[in-house]
Amino acid sequence: MSQHTLSHSALPPAGKAGRGLRAFALALLAIEFLDELADGSWQAARPLIRDELALTYAQIGLLLSVPKLVGNLLEPAIFITGDTPRRHALVLWGGAGYTLALLLVAASRGFASLLLAFVAFNPAAGAFVGLAQAALMDAAPARREQNMARWVFAGSLGVLCGALAVNAAVALGAGWRGWYVALALLMLALTVAVGRLKPAHAAAGDGADARGGLKAGALAAWRALRRVEVWRWLVLLELADLMLDGLHGYLALYFVDVAGAGRARVGLIVAFWSGVSLAGDLLLIPVLEHMRGLSYLRWSARVMLLLFPAFLLAPGVAAKLVLVALIALANSGWYSILKAQLYAALPGRSGAALALHNVAGLGGALIPFAVGLAAERFGLGAAMWLLLAGPVALVCAIPRAAKNGAA
Repeated sequence: MSQHTLSHSALPPAGKAGRGLRAFALALLAIEFLDELADGSWQAARPLIRDELALTYAQIGLLLSVPKLVGNLLEPAIFITGDTPRRHALVLWGGAGYTLALLLVAASRGFASLLLAFVAFNPAAGAFVGLAQAALMDAAPARREQNMARWVFAGSLGVLCGALAVNAAVALGAGWRGWYVALALLMLALTVAVGRLKPAHAAAGDGADARGGLKAGALAAWRALRRVEVWRWLVLLELADLMLDGLHGYLALYFVDVAGAGRARVGLIVAFWSGVSLAGDLLLIPVLEHMRGLSYLRWSARVMLLLFPAFLLAPGVAAKLVLVALIALANSGWYSILKAQLYAALPGRSGAALALHNVAGLGGALIPFAVGLAAERFGLGAAMWLLLAGPVALVCAIPRAAKNGAA
């Protein structure tokens, strides 16, 4: 989507043309909602899938790492091509691939088939969800942090609904397989809706990238890698993710295997975490209107250095629930603020920003597997201490002043 497609506000103005563009902007947020609906379902259903398919901790680590690794190899070309008029077509192909991946999960009968399904997820989600995020960032460059906060709020709502949906599907007898079929139908419907809402100017990036295509975009991304500022946000995004997707990925298993929560209750625990995260993401939107993003991020990381050890050491499920709620509030905004800084470091090249994030994620993709191996060797309770590297990195590496004035 061209930067001229949407106005420099959160959503376009009223009027016939404005209504069409507003619908398209809302569709971008709906894409993130449905993506995180699927992710929240995977988190809540993980113990059920683990038991039914007899998965080990190491295999779960591979399920969390290998698809991300494959996606990080394939997605840079998708994202750089997304800085051309091909963006809208890539989004639609991504939606179709995402639908297929959900059906493959529903049909999986063992570790190998489940791994294949999740490998198919990542490049499809990159095209469908990643390029939708890029379009939203192109809409209002001066309000990237606020719009990223809205994006994350839509995702948090999806995670919460996903956890609740898994519990409802199990209660109704459809099970996790039936829910994944329903997810596939929802994904297909949204893909069709986005196709019908295509705006007049669906291209992204600047004119040079549109003319030069993939080669010009790749050269521009390569030049950006020489900048320390770009590397700072790339590395911090990966390390901060330890307390986001890293914690979320093992949360259900931690409460079952370490804290002693019953399998029947774990879906509600994940839903509780997701609900508190949702509240934190909602509260963050007005906070960013009055407080600099990096200042907020620095203080929340310091708080996390106290909260997370307390969570790991606390006895009993009830105490851990209270602390995990505080953790969910404290890490609100980490992804949105850091990702907005990366986009700001590469103005006009949102696809290149996504591509570089994926390249940096090649190392980060191995972290869940490392946690899984540590859990296999030392126990999950001990392995969770590795996640503290995230807030430590934020406290040490966030600058007190930034060139873009966001510190």
